[in-house]
Amino acid sequence: WEKQYLEMTRNFIFANTFQSLEVFMKTFNDAGTKPEMECYDVAHLYNIAHMADRGFIQKPFFLHFIMGILGAIQPSLENLLHMKHVADGLFGDDYAWSVLAVGRFQFSYSTVAAVAGGNVRVGMEDNLYLGKGRLVKSNEESVKKIRHILEELSMDIATPDEVRKMLKLKGKDKTKL
Repeated sequence: WEKQYLEMTRNFIFANTFQSLEVFMKTFNDAGTKPEMECYDVAHLYNIAHMADRGFIQKPFFLHFIMGILGAIQPSLENLLHMKHVADGLFGDDYAWSVLAVGRFQFSYSTVAAVAGGNVRVGMEDNLYLGKGRLVKSNEESVKKIRHILEELSMDIATPDEVRKMLKLKGKDKTKL
């Protein structure tokens, strides 16, 4: 399936017109939810700032820097720090962030993000391996691995309630979903 999937992506485009962004933001606002905003390149950060300036989205934002997907910014320390630097300049302290680095980059870039003050996201949607040649059996395995790495670095792991508070989320039971 992987070869077929990759072949299909040759004709894929990330369509993010401002009209479609307005529709997305209105839908989120009407439902009383807060979107995770996936940034596939630096320009997406400027698009978020533009949408905020026009009143379509409110701070604080939750930004997700996507790295390593065909057509997206590629994983490098320089690219990650550049994305963070631009977000700092645009949003100051009014955002939280994490990195989604696909495949073999998932655990190393998640660790870098945590050390740099960001959050992590791991799982089978983005990476099918725990390590070289070791297929992951469940998302739980990936979560346990990154948790172990971060605890070895004496980093705290947030609870779901702490994350909701940090992102100013009210919980699904208080939305119109």
